[in-house]
Amino acid sequence: MEKLNKADIPQEAFDLYDYYCHNKLDRRTFIEKLSIYAVGGITVAALLSSMTPDYHSTQTVSSDDGRLQGSEYIMYPSPKGGGQIKGLLSTPVGNGKFPGIVVVHENRGLNPYIEDVGRRCAVDGFISLAPDALTPLGGYPGNDDEGRAMQAKRTREEMLEDFIAAYEFLKNHPNCNGKVGVVGFCFGGWISNMMAVRIPDLKAAVPYYGGQPEAADVAQIKAPLLVIYAELDSRVNAGWPAYESALKAQGKNYQMINFPGVNHGFHNNTTPRYDETAAKEAWEKTIAFFRKNLN
Repeated sequence: MEKLNKADIPQEAFDLYDYYCHNKLDRRTFIEKLSIYAVGGITVAALLSSMTPDYHSTQTVSSDDGRLQGSEYIMYPSPKGGGQIKGLLSTPVGNGKFPGIVVVHENRGLNPYIEDVGRRCAVDGFISLAPDALTPLGGYPGNDDEGRAMQAKRTREEMLEDFIAAYEFLKNHPNCNGKVGVVGFCFGGWISNMMAVRIPDLKAAVPYYGGQPEAADVAQIKAPLLVIYAELDSRVNAGWPAYESALKAQGKNYQMINFPGVNHGFHNNTTPRYDETAAKEAWEKTIAFFRKNLN
């Protein structure tokens, strides 16, 4: 089915999709509410098709890209989390040791978009590990709807332990220089914030439109933060004033960028929420931030 142009999808439909993606609406209710916006020749089927991730034509770095020394699945131990966790380890071409980045997925497991982000990190000169928190349940199932349902069966605290274990694994990897940061999206943004709380020697954290830690936990943060939000993401943005107040009160090193006119998920180039201009600028700033703090 032909995809709709982004401009043809009303903002209210994006908002509904956001609620659906975060398990605040079941699929039946989502479709019922979405039907309100199926007007003027636009059908519900067209809206659904256009908002479903396209993983076939959006990959930017393939696993056999010549700029990569390798990009392969590994298993690493997570004794406080899920036991043994699968992750995509991507390494740049070159000699010596590389700074490391843990890449944290959204609330649906290690899908092709997050794998691609891991390889992008490697192309930019970092060894990256993108774990799959769905490993104990069989791993990412191949589609996001089932992935969301699976991830809801694990607690976020248990999954946080898996990503903390990924940090330890990457920090001690023979190809890593021992300086490791984290970037995460949505659920992964919350994980990134919490890794900054939990890991004293984390070197940098870049949470994209992620939930915030409790104000009482902010005192534990040692890593510099680059906090990225989307202006139209009122659900997540509502937690920022309290977070910023705590960061200021504790004298923490942080920068916040709220990209105007874009939706939650604007960095994800597989859905119509993607905004190329904002995503490119955000990623450039992310890589510059990591280069400053991890080398």
